[in-house]
Amino acid sequence: MKEIIDLSQEIYEGMPVYKSLPQVTMEVHNTHEEWDNEINPTTKTPAVYKIQMGEHTGTHVDAINHMAKQYRGQSIDTMPLSMFYTEGICIDVSHKGFQELISTEDIKEALLKDNLQIKQGDTVLLYTDHYRKAFNTENWSKGPGITAECARWLGNQKIVAFGVETMSPGVPKISNKEVHHICGELGFTHYENMINLYKLIGRGRFRFIGLPLKIRGGTGSPVRAVAVFE
Repeated sequence: MKEIIDLSQEIYEGMPVYKSLPQVTMEVHNTHEEWDNEINPTTKTPAVYKIQMGEHTGTHVDAINHMAKQYRGQSIDTMPLSMFYTEGICIDVSHKGFQELISTEDIKEALLKDNLQIKQGDTVLLYTDHYRKAFNTENWSKGPGITAECARWLGNQKIVAFGVETMSPGVPKISNKEVHHICGELGFTHYENMINLYKLIGRGRFRFIGLPLKIRGGTGSPVRAVAVFE
């Protein structure tokens, strides 16, 4: 029997978003009472919400065109679906603290400890436990992140993506911008704001699914990311 583990944050008004990105707003656009032509209804039951938010809200994947201006044209709707339906592994680097860098050696040690191997076409998730430690606190924006050298090493393993629990794959003002550029250069991507990665540790390989919305020209998209164990 399949076990499906949800790796995605809820989307709601007032949720944390990265720096100057659009805040999430939600309002009732239609009610069932309106549709039923009720006069002076005592209740207003939502039938449709109007939601405003950025593409990079909550658990999301970056398109290649987000990485730098030279990759314009490589939008989320042009990326092959095979990039979002892969085999996956989850690596335990939860010993890393706020704004600490995750190196290639950290990844290699974690792979050896849990007897894991990165294969071509994988999605590699990095468990830092930052979501449970810091979500919606003053430390939420201070997550650990990979070094530029680690990003290049991961890309050279021919993975299609990696995923993190934090709001950025690198540490802002230290490695984050360069990590994005390397992803663009090597043609792979990353997921941000993931949850429940602790539920994957010690369980080996799984099916990873993180399908984006088909946004024309989009620079990224929210996803409902899941890990599936057969």
